[in-house]
Amino acid sequence: MYFIDWRSKSLKQLAKIPDQNTRKALKDAVAGLAEFPNTPQVKKLTCHKYAYRLRVGRFRIFFDIAETIRIINIQEIKKRDDRTY
Repeated sequence: MYFIDWRSKSLKQLAKIPDQNTRKALKDAVAGLAEFPNTPQVKKLTCHKYAYRLRVGRFRIFFDIAETIRIINIQEIKKRDDRTY
């Protein structure tokens, strides 16, 4: 079981999301990361500055894992193409 460490940047990004239900869904998905690697929608990234990506609807949560899970960045994906990640 891992401890979730929210970085200040990711907390600010989360606070800027206007829809309360979306914020709750993102928080619930991140809470599920405590059971990593038994978490759905997680992908290990290659050739990327972050190690993993969690997909929640239109949002992507990028994180790294050491002794704790560090939530580093939250991005909203508006249009997907070959350069999205």
